[in-house]
Amino acid sequence: MSEKHLVNDISKRKLIDSCFAILGLLIIFVAIFILVGLVLQIFIAGLPRLTPQFFISFPSRKAEQAGILSAWVGTSLVMFVTACVAIPLGIASGIYLEEYARKNWLSAIIEINVTNLAGVPSIVYGLLALGLFVYQFQLGQSVLTAGLTLALLILPVVIVTTREAIRAIPISLREASYAVGATKWQTIWDHILPYSSGSILTGIIIGLARAIGQTAPLITIGALTFIAFLPESPFNSEFPFLPLEMTFPFFNFQKFFAWLNAPFTVLPIQMFTWVSRPEQDFQVNAAAAGTVLLMMTLGINGLAIYLRYRLRQGIKW
Repeated sequence: MSEKHLVNDISKRKLIDSCFAILGLLIIFVAIFILVGLVLQIFIAGLPRLTPQFFISFPSRKAEQAGILSAWVGTSLVMFVTACVAIPLGIASGIYLEEYARKNWLSAIIEINVTNLAGVPSIVYGLLALGLFVYQFQLGQSVLTAGLTLALLILPVVIVTTREAIRAIPISLREASYAVGATKWQTIWDHILPYSSGSILTGIIIGLARAIGQTAPLITIGALTFIAFLPESPFNSEFPFLPLEMTFPFFNFQKFFAWLNAPFTVLPIQMFTWVSRPEQDFQVNAAAAGTVLLMMTLGINGLAIYLRYRLRQGIKW
């Protein structure tokens, strides 16, 4: 190959790279522009209803009196249960599969299935939860059932992200820890997890952001479309506020966890109910509820970005 031909070939490749970069940026800008336009449209449409009364009122057949109290409380409780189940179980599973499980055909099958489960449609998890949690375990159509359902939904995402974050840690860090006499668990707890926590947190937030907008699996397990009451509070209205008793075990666990068995609704279902109504005022309510849901999602992501930034500040390879 002559020198002139080689120079022309290099120039051609650089031109192709530049065109591809410009095309990629153009696609990103178009997608961001459309997304920002949709978000602004929802925000502007729902702005007139974003009042304190909207947040402290129950749903109503009259659009001007309807609110999202039961919906945002239900969303918060369901996401709390989801996080409490999926985060520790997903991280523990990822650590075991990456650090402790033997690399054989069984672990390969488990790895393939976990990866495939991350792409299963959410309605499948709803049907699974209906048969397992509602009918088999008799948990009913409750906050606990909804939380467990969404935990199953995001569990593969948390597991895969945890494994990838742990795998990205240099082997030299493990060798240095073993060299000073640390055990395997001490190495994981004191070195691997702190250094991979930022990436693990990213996967957790991606999973929670997916779960907070789910409607199909929750409708499948029996989420209510209209609910005008809140779950029973786990606290008393008077000091000491905790449900204490004078007899053993001195703490009323049944009252404290009664909200887990309460019926529920969530913001996406409330939005779906209002959108299906023909009155224009209910469309405004749905836009306002969508704005609140977006703010909750952005708030969770913002908190995660801040925590990830703080965690990564102390990382020095």
